[in-house]
Order: sequence, then structure tokens, then C-alpha cells
Amino acid sequence: MTASRDRQFHVQPEGRLTGRVRVPGDKSISHRAVMLGSITEGTTRVRGFLEGEDAMATLAAMRALGVRIDGPTAGELTIHGVGLHGLSEPARPLDLGNSGTSMRLFAGLLAGQPFPTEMRGDASLMRRPMRRVTDPLARMGASIHTTGNGTAPLRIEPVSGLQGLDYDMPVASAQVKSAVLLAGLYARGSTRVTEPAVTRDHTERMLAALGYPVNAADGVVGLQGGGRLNGGTIEVPADISSAAFFLVGASIAPGSELVLEEVGLNPSRTGVIEILRQMGASIEVEPLGDGDGEPVGRLTVRSADLQGIDIPRHLVPLAIDEFPAIFIAAACAHGETILSGAEELRVKESDRIAVMADGLTAMGIEVDTRPDGARIVGGRLRGAQVRAHGDHRVAMAFAMAGLAADGPLEISQCAEVDTSFPGFVAMAAQAGLGITDQDASHE
Repeated sequence: MTASRDRQFHVQPEGRLTGRVRVPGDKSISHRAVMLGSITEGTTRVRGFLEGEDAMATLAAMRALGVRIDGPTAGELTIHGVGLHGLSEPARPLDLGNSGTSMRLFAGLLAGQPFPTEMRGDASLMRRPMRRVTDPLARMGASIHTTGNGTAPLRIEPVSGLQGLDYDMPVASAQVKSAVLLAGLYARGSTRVTEPAVTRDHTERMLAALGYPVNAADGVVGLQGGGRLNGGTIEVPADISSAAFFLVGASIAPGSELVLEEVGLNPSRTGVIEILRQMGASIEVEPLGDGDGEPVGRLTVRSADLQGIDIPRHLVPLAIDEFPAIFIAAACAHGETILSGAEELRVKESDRIAVMADGLTAMGIEVDTRPDGARIVGGRLRGAQVRAHGDHRVAMAFAMAGLAADGPLEISQCAEVDTSFPGFVAMAAQAGLGITDQDASHE
């Protein structure tokens, strides 16, 4: 039999978070730095690259497509760009592991290539929906085949050319927007995407930083096909999605005061800060300037008494990856927290609404779920055994919940944490979380 990975976190209660930390580089920006750096004309140097499994899957795929990339060495890459039309046919299917971002963005990047490609992933990725990306790409003329359920493997066949598209996204999704824009680089005419709500705009910012004209105004993003990208330097800030776990942990653990250095503060990603502040969190933001179009700052968070809120729907897309951590804040707050408009959480690495509800229920918290969200009644967390269901963000969120539990917390199925946050256990322990991990792999 094939060995199946498991990793368990054990958390002791009554810790507090103090000191200074710099969480790893932003995963979303790391993906895009490798993809866009590879199709520049010239050399692109990347600093702060996240050496997690998801971003490394993107790196391996670009190498398989014929791009020479030196590193990573201490988070630094040197990418020898091949230009917009310099990619080559891979010798075998691209294996993108657990990374939905990689698969969806590559679908756009590869849709206009003159060679066939197949993309696969692990069991979790092969279950996740891909039609939200393949449907608009097909309208541009792409030939992409999925399973009957609209899932991977994705098989992309070469076509005579793509046509620009005006696309009104039915659901706010930065991955869909980015896939369409990347395909638009290879399309005739203009490609425009209209968003129903603001989503992260790392793709547009990085294209502009590498010299590709992008128009963005009033919820519409557009570009003309057939341009060129120029090599340059990309500084990847610390990932606010990773910082979110520490923001919540320090907020719920009495006596905490923690400084988070060089965190990316892109306005399309700061919903978690605004939500936590509305709940009463004490978070100070010190801007440190912009790097390659991405604002960066220092965050100082102190323990606070949190209050339940009705989370504003307009903030949901701006914090979609941070909701596992926000669920923990809600569980520790006074009163009820209501989340609506978050059906996207159902199709992440796990069904995050159901998985977070199950774990919090095991810890003694009242949670009522609904298709697009949940009602969480804050209370006293019990020590318990919970499962992360192979979801990195769920595992780290429950680890921070241990700070407020009345007894030890055991979290199983945590092997995927390294996809986004290698070194999480060591960094959390250094900051004051009483956490240890155990390899529980078995045959």
C-alpha cells in the first residue's frame, strides 16, 4: 500500500503570543511572480518567494514548460524569461499537487499555446470545480476538456487563436479573473472582466509592474492582447493570509502583544483586518511603503475582548481565505457572529463552512450552518480532538484556537500545512503557542 501522510498538532492551553515575527511570503504573489516572470523578455529576480508546496508546484510546472529558473535560495529566484511565445510542450502531464490557484491560472496561461497540455493534482484538487474557469476560456475559443463533473484532469488542445472577451463574472473570483486576463495576453483584440465585487488584484498590479498596460476602473479590468512583458525585480511581501492566524491568536489570548513585520496590505486583501477591528480587535497598522505596486506594513496586535458582529457582505471577498481564522475569533467573541455570502468557502481545499463548524461543535461552540455561511455563538472553548481534513488553513486556525481552550487540543490531518506555511509550528511555538507536531503517517 502507498503510505498516507498524516500529521497531528498538539496544543496546550493558556499560551500567549509575544515578540516579532515575519510570516512567509505571500502565496498568491509567489504564484504570479513565477508565471509572469517566466513570460517576460529578460531576467526577473524574485525576493521573498514562498517555498511552500503550492508555490513550488507552480515553479516545477514552469520548468517543465521550458523555463530556466535558478533557486530558490533563501526565497530568491532568478527567472530567465522566454517571452510571451517561448514556452514549450511539457514531456508529461503537469502535476500541481494541492494548488487550485496554479491549475486555474495555468488554464488561462496555457489556453493560447501552440501545444497540448494536461494538468493533474492530488485527490483534493481533482475534486475541485474548474468549469468557472474553463467556461469563459471556451468562449474565447480555447479547447479545454474536463471530466463530466467539470473537474481535473484538464486537457488543453492547441487552437488557431483566441479571441478577446467581455466577461461579466457571475461570482467574484480573483482566480477566474486572472485566468481570463492571462488568456487575454494571447488573444486578438481586447479582453475585459467585470467584477460583481472587488477581488484581489495581484495579477493586474504585477502585469503593470512588468510593463504590460492594464486598464482598471469601476470594477472593470481590461488589456489588449499581443503585448510584451519586461524583466524586472519582484519583492514578495509577507502573506496576510498567514499573518491572519497570528492576528486572531494574539487577539484571543490574554496578555498577548505581537508585531508582524512586512505584511502585504493590498487593499483587496485587508478584509480580515477590518472584520477583526469591527469585532473589537486591537490592530495597529504602520505603512512601510509600496514595493512593485504592493503596499506593505507592520502590524501590531494586542489581546482584546471581541464582540460578535454581522460580517458586512462587501468584506467577504476581501477575506475569503482568512475565514477559518475568523471563525475562531467568532467562537471566542461575546454574542453571535453572522456570516453570509460566502458560498465560495464550500469549494476550497475542504468545505470550510462544514469543517470549521464540525470542529467548533466538538469544542463546545454552537454553530448553525447555511449554504452561504454560518451563525456562530461565542463561548468557552473546550479541549477536544478535531480534524483538519487535509486543509492547511483549517489546521492552523484550530491551532490558534488552542490558546483559548480549557484543555489540550489535538488536531489531526494537518499534513497540508506546508503548502502555504512551511515552518508554521516552529514560528508559532517561538511566539508562545504551546504547540508540538507529530508525524502520524501509516501504511
